[in-house]
Amino acid sequence: MTTRTARSSRGRRRNGPSHAVARGRTRRGPLWVGLAALAFLGAAGFVAVGGGSSGADTGHAGAAPSGPTERARSSRLGSTTPSPGPRSPSAGSRSPSPGPATTSASPSPRTSRTPEIPATGPGTFVTAAGSSARVGSGTVLRYRVDVETGIDLSATDVARQVERILADPRGWTADGHSAFERVSSGPTDFVVQVATPGTVDKICGEYGLDTGGEVNCNVAQHVMVNLRRWLLATPVYAHRVKDYRALIINHEVGHFLGHGHVGCPGAGQPAPVMMQQIKGMHGCLPNVWPYDDKGRYVTGPALS
Repeated sequence: MTTRTARSSRGRRRNGPSHAVARGRTRRGPLWVGLAALAFLGAAGFVAVGGGSSGADTGHAGAAPSGPTERARSSRLGSTTPSPGPRSPSAGSRSPSPGPATTSASPSPRTSRTPEIPATGPGTFVTAAGSSARVGSGTVLRYRVDVETGIDLSATDVARQVERILADPRGWTADGHSAFERVSSGPTDFVVQVATPGTVDKICGEYGLDTGGEVNCNVAQHVMVNLRRWLLATPVYAHRVKDYRALIINHEVGHFLGHGHVGCPGAGQPAPVMMQQIKGMHGCLPNVWPYDDKGRYVTGPALS
């Protein structure tokens, strides 16, 4: 970044020529002639000083506030020239007194906003193309990943995230008898479907579950993921949204595998994935995996 310093020539123009000419005129003629000449030449000297070049600093004392001309110049330079940093006078030069502080035309910082989530959708789905490698040992469960039509999510991206979750060594493959393989056609054992709250309510409601526009469910072969939870998580996981997505998949696939709800095993212990963490942690610590790093199943007291 180039830092411009104040041009010392301004000081010379202001304090030099006008004073020198004024002294000459007072010696040669009447006082009123000298005063008139002084006023005329002083004004000319002010114009010479004030009419800066295109690179002049406008923050000196006596400068008018930035008007349309200055804003236009800043706009022209903004896309090609870095904004100058704090100015410091060079050694031996006289720097004009600083005037009112001016701000650079840098863009405002981005602010995060809540994504727009449709209340409901058409109930039709786009299937993620391709397939994944088989992970785990034992019975292979073939699954598909669908995203409801019209929502701003990539089915391919969702499928990759689901693949990583089910392939994680802390996931359900750690039970030693579950294996998973994603497919895009042919027979499937279950389908992960990300959908609007209204569509989740409709599909889950057909099997007698009330998801209230807020939660996910597993019914029959459907692993239903509420778009609101996929994008916003819950207050506990508000800054760990991707972690919460692992909790959604592991919890609902856990139901598909036959696991029921459990409670918190004790204050300060990891929360089981089969605990309904959206209803409160009850002293447990956030955890999104069925097994810990040592391959131990994380569970708690069974709930009816």
